[in-house]
Order: sequence, then structure tokens, then C-alpha cells
Amino acid sequence: MLRTDSRKVEKGDTFLALRNVTRDGHDYIKQAIDRGAACIIAEEGDYSVKTIIVTDTRKYLADYLKDLYKHKLKDIKFIGITGTNGKTTSCFLIYQMLNKLGIKAAYIGTIGFYIDGESRELSNTTPDIDTLYEMFVEAADKGVTVIAMEVSSQAIAGGRIYGLDFDIVGFTNLTQDHLDFHKTMENYLNEKVKLFKQTKGKKIAIVNSDDKYSSSFVLPNNNTITYGTKRSDFHVESFELALTETHVCLKNNGNLYNITIPFAGKYNIYNYFLALASVLSLGFKIEDVINITPSLKAPTGRTDVFKYNGAAIMVDYAHTPDAVENVINSALEYCKGKIFTVVGCGGDRDRTKRPKMGKIASENSTKVFFTNDNPRTEDEKVIMDDIIAGVEKDNYEIIFDRKEAIKKAISELEDGDILLILGKGHEDYQIIGTEKFHLSDIEIVEKAIKG
Repeated sequence: MLRTDSRKVEKGDTFLALRNVTRDGHDYIKQAIDRGAACIIAEEGDYSVKTIIVTDTRKYLADYLKDLYKHKLKDIKFIGITGTNGKTTSCFLIYQMLNKLGIKAAYIGTIGFYIDGESRELSNTTPDIDTLYEMFVEAADKGVTVIAMEVSSQAIAGGRIYGLDFDIVGFTNLTQDHLDFHKTMENYLNEKVKLFKQTKGKKIAIVNSDDKYSSSFVLPNNNTITYGTKRSDFHVESFELALTETHVCLKNNGNLYNITIPFAGKYNIYNYFLALASVLSLGFKIEDVINITPSLKAPTGRTDVFKYNGAAIMVDYAHTPDAVENVINSALEYCKGKIFTVVGCGGDRDRTKRPKMGKIASENSTKVFFTNDNPRTEDEKVIMDDIIAGVEKDNYEIIFDRKEAIKKAISELEDGDILLILGKGHEDYQIIGTEKFHLSDIEIVEKAIKG
């Protein structure tokens, strides 16, 4: 059997050495041989067992897997969604819509692998190619006919989707994130655009026409569908925001449709429209999708709303400047009192976004509690100094302990106020140093509500 994890090698297996951002499979060849590998496929070296040298082991693996499973996967339609914010919600909505409409679908992304109403965690938003194929094959064996998956820019750059062809691709938006990895916005954009070149012939490409980078995703080899408030195929005629739902009037093909999306935020109109356009591209009627819309749910940790003594608490994954601004501005639309925000920035990640997030949170909130996100191996005080460097108002408090910051913010709530707890959403852990510790924003809120 072909293995890419030396720990799983058994006698007689072939070990293929993959390189990625954090480790090089060539460093584990000796371990694979010690465990009984009979053949090594690598990009360099000479070993004591049969050795095959190839130019790119990742491409070799992708071609091998594609050829091995092409007959099993030939009837599955693949939907790939990319963008800075909104990938998870858009994909998860597609997954729900299709299953509610009688199509067996699977979801792969930030919150896990969802199939048959069950889920399991994944180590990356877009796993490596061999892990992806394991899920594809499982999905095929269980009768899945559509797979909706998030496609991250790091995955594209790292060749994790090399060789995959998509029936439908979608673009949410592009704002600053991951510049520690991509270095420039141009590089970040170029990686995203690559997904739109991996389609099966002239297939469907769904693009947010409001985004300033949208024209880069309109390629001649695709049938492009647009959505947004500007002139588009799925056009927002008007909308009204509320705490737990969003009312929108959609214009499509000359017809108007009044839709109530059962969760908050203007940004979720975009996510819903992308999901709607994707599902309609598979042949469904718009009326049927609208009919099942009231039963849809946002992913855990995305606009999760809790009532608390006349106030409201919202937990959301927003962790980029644009996402933080969108969540706060949406809350301002319907807030009758004060806006409190708990937010921090991750360590060992893009430092340039920290002062921007600090400024946005401070300028748009009544009060901000700056706290730790996942500091990882970086000094929490250095991270906080970066955040505070962008703050111009004296309306904040620094509490490094995230649990204590949330509890303090909750204690200051009065009738009509809204507390936004941003950055970690569905995550039930905090990474300090190289260790993971249990910490869930949602659990902290639920415990506070119970008293």
C-alpha cells in the first residue's frame, strides 16, 4: 500500500515522501524503512530499498490517486469555495440545502468533515490530497453525489488540490489575511484565482460582484454567475437586519423574492446568495430552496446568539479586519444599547493586521476588551502591543486571560446591549506555546447565562 505517513507504514508498503509547509517527508524515510517499507518514492536520495525518484512527489501522488479512483468518483460533483471570509458558512449552507432537498451531500472544511448527519474534526480547512481522497472515497461508498468543500489559499499554494477538477467554484471576498504566508495581497489573490482555473471545461463560477477583486475571478473558460448589491444575477434589492434573522429582497431573472435568512448579519446575505446560486446551478428551483430556508442553521460559532438579562451575546469566528468590521457594523444596525467587543489576534501569524483590528474594534464599539486569541509561541504582550498600536480611543481594557475577559464583559451588560465575542467561534481550545488547552467561548457564555 502507498503511505505518506511513516508512522502508518507496514511491511511491504511503499512510502512516498511529501514536502509541506511544516515538515519534509524525506526526513522520515529512514523511519519508514525501519518499519518495513519495501519501496521509497522521493524527490532525491539513494536508499537501501527500491527507490523511485520523481520531480514532484505531490504531483505524483495526486496523479496516482486521480487515476486510481477516477471510476469511483466519476459521478460526484465537486463544489469548491474560496475567499477570505464566508467560506465555512457558504459551504455549510450548500451542504444543508442539498440534503434537505433530497440530494446526499458532504461538506469538507474548517468545522470538519460532515457526512450522513455526523461530523469529525480535520487538522486543516483543506486537508492534504491523500486525506481528501480518503474522504472522497468514503463519500462515494455512502452514496454521496455532491461534495462542497472550502479551498484555502495555503492549500492551493501547497498543491493540496492539485489534479482536482471542480464542477462549481465560488468566490466570497478578498481582504487582508495570511500575509505572513503570502507576503503580498497580489500573491494572495493569485493563489485564489488558481481555483477558478481548475474547472471541468466551461463550468460554473459564482463571483461576489461587490468585491473589488471580482474581475480577477471572471475567466473566459467559465460560465460566470454574479451576486451582490451591484448589478448582478443574484441582486440584493433591499434588506433589513435583526438580531436573529435577516430579511432580504432578491431580484433574479426579473423576478423578486422576499427571503428571511434565519441568522444575523449583512455578510450572511452574501453567503446565502452564493449557496443559493450553487444549488440552483445543480438544477433546483428557487422556490424549493426558499421553502427550506427557514430550517437552515449557521455553522457553530458563526453568529451564535444568546439572550442574557435583556441583552444579547454573539459568538463569531471573525478574525480578520474586514470580518470584525462587518460583524460590529451589522450589530450596530439593530442594537438599542451599547456595543461591547471581546477580541484578540493570533500569535505567529500576520502581524500587520493587528493594529487594523484594534482600530476597527475600538472605533466601532462602545468598549473593547482586548484579550488573547491563540498566542501560540509568541509573547502575548508583543501581540497586544501590536493591537494597541492602532487604537486611537480610550475605550478599552486589556485582560490577557480570555475567560476572564469574557466574564468581565458579560458583567457590564445592561438592557439592550450587545456583546460580540470574536475570533475563535467554534474552536474549543486555546493554543499557548505549542500546547492546546480546552477553552470554548460558547461554553463560557452558556455557563454565565445559567449563573
